[in-house]
Amino acid sequence: MQLVTPNSATRAKGSRSGFYRSANRGAWERIARGLYLPEGAPAADWDQLEASARRPEATICLISSLAYYDLTDVIPDALDVAIPRGTRAPASEGAIRWHRFDAGTFLLEREDVVIPGSTQRIGIYTPERTIVDCFRLRADTGYEIPRDALKEWLRRGGKPATLMKVAQALPRSTKPVRDALEILA
Repeated sequence: MQLVTPNSATRAKGSRSGFYRSANRGAWERIARGLYLPEGAPAADWDQLEASARRPEATICLISSLAYYDLTDVIPDALDVAIPRGTRAPASEGAIRWHRFDAGTFLLEREDVVIPGSTQRIGIYTPERTIVDCFRLRADTGYEIPRDALKEWLRRGGKPATLMKVAQALPRSTKPVRDALEILA
């Protein structure tokens, strides 16, 4: 199942007005401004689809990434998505919270995953990078969320040395991560 825009549909099948007529008849389901899925497409996370369509470099981060890895009990009220600093956050209809991360460290510990129910891919940070980012941005995420995620990650067998290696590559994160590890380990 592939996400379709009016431009991509007209390149493949004909006229733009023909596409909109078929959408009005119910052949396409509008998930966001300019983004459509075929009617009857499998269930997928529309916010993730919109983020990956609007910004190919979009990367799930912070609390949304912790929830993906089941490292928190917090249910995010919006999808946390990182984009490189200096790029414009697109207008979106979905519940997406855009964060700008330093372009020099943006790709550090970043992986691609398939959005369930689709063929689209979106980036996501590893659990280690996510925990470090939550400590680094604890004024935004809160102080308890990274601590609880770190406890769960350690319980699952996470290695403190791995976490410190990631923390040393990111600004303002070595000290809070080291302090938390000393308390918990």
